[in-house]
Amino acid sequence: MAMTLEKSWYQVLLNELQKPYIKELKSFLDQEKKKGYIFYPPENLVFNALRKTPFKQVKVVIMGQDPYHGERQAHGLSFSVQRNIPIPPSLKNIYKELYDDLGISIASHGCLEKWANQGVLLLNATLTVRAKEPRSHYGKGWETFTDAIIEKLCLRKDPLVFLLWGKSAREKCETILNHLDHPHEVFVCAHPSPYSASQFFGCRHFSKTNNYLKKWGKDPIDWSLDESHLKGFST
Repeated sequence: MAMTLEKSWYQVLLNELQKPYIKELKSFLDQEKKKGYIFYPPENLVFNALRKTPFKQVKVVIMGQDPYHGERQAHGLSFSVQRNIPIPPSLKNIYKELYDDLGISIASHGCLEKWANQGVLLLNATLTVRAKEPRSHYGKGWETFTDAIIEKLCLRKDPLVFLLWGKSAREKCETILNHLDHPHEVFVCAHPSPYSASQFFGCRHFSKTNNYLKKWGKDPIDWSLDESHLKGFST
């Protein structure tokens, strides 16, 4: 599993990768395959969030729960789906808030790789899921591994932005953040799911993030996703 990690993350997480639970997690995934279960994302994309956003390039963290469990949806980035896949309801609401916040037109696809390539770590708490069975890989070790990722980021001295949408993301990250002396900014609101979107809308997290990054001399995120909509980008 370690060999598939991006180089900088491998170095940062080397001690973590040697802990017994990692071997147990790998054994669990091997057993899933032997039993004939399909799990997502594909094995080569399990660590896609870390591959797209190397450790020192992270400026923003958007915390998700577990990957989409439908065929061809998940590709290792929280909230993101592969191109030519219908945009999920939560992501539609994220786009609506982005439009209201920064006037950026709603994208025609659900692939958030452009954000990841600019330093937005799109991390799920659990990095795999059995097909059509949400939360099926909870409690197998992934949460401990992603806790370690969050802790390593929290220990960085240069300020980052954490966007925590919903109770799960808040509880996961705030537990770590509250136990460390850190310079980071944390923006919290409801999850963009249709069940709680009324409390998500109006959070203005995209403009707040860019204002914070600029305050510390960092380039803001270009949140636009369609080339034809680049002119709609503003900060």
